[in-house]
Amino acid sequence: MDEYKTIETPTEGIFTEQRSKFLAFAVPVQAAEQVKELVAAYRKKYYDARHVCWAYMLGAERTEFRANDDGEPSSTAGKPILGVINSNELTNILIVVVRYFGGVKLGTGGLIVAYRAAAQEAIANAKIITKTVEETISITFEYAALNDVMRIVKDKQAQILSQKFDTVCEMTLLIPRCHVPAFSKFCQC
Repeated sequence: MDEYKTIETPTEGIFTEQRSKFLAFAVPVQAAEQVKELVAAYRKKYYDARHVCWAYMLGAERTEFRANDDGEPSSTAGKPILGVINSNELTNILIVVVRYFGGVKLGTGGLIVAYRAAAQEAIANAKIITKTVEETISITFEYAALNDVMRIVKDKQAQILSQKFDTVCEMTLLIPRCHVPAFSKFCQC
């Protein structure tokens, strides 16, 4: 997978059911530690809410994920939120849904529908973008090969992060994953 879909900027959505208010927040994230900090911030900001439920997905391969029901009946909040992330094929995203209880119990089916609808509302308000998976590589080569290497760097849209020119030259590059093989004879992988 050389591309993945995520959201460009944080967005919000609101869903109301039987006087319960569900505030949804979709936020682009890069790491689980960032997720923990954001969830803690939402808990602090909405300290008077009954539940702060969330789900996230990380990585281009979409293999790192988690969902949390925060006291709602099992699988009635976090899983529906994660389902919205999956159905939109998104990654590097956190969706938090804050529930203010309206006095009427919704039942498990009603909760699932409400959390899903709130998460969908936040996604509907988001601009979904496609990003290229990039890798950082280090290469070494003789100074005589500099022109050949620079041609490949330009052709493969590599970003030079650092470089050192001497008898043996060194470069650290940020490059789309699909172009890494072009540097294989220079790579220190």
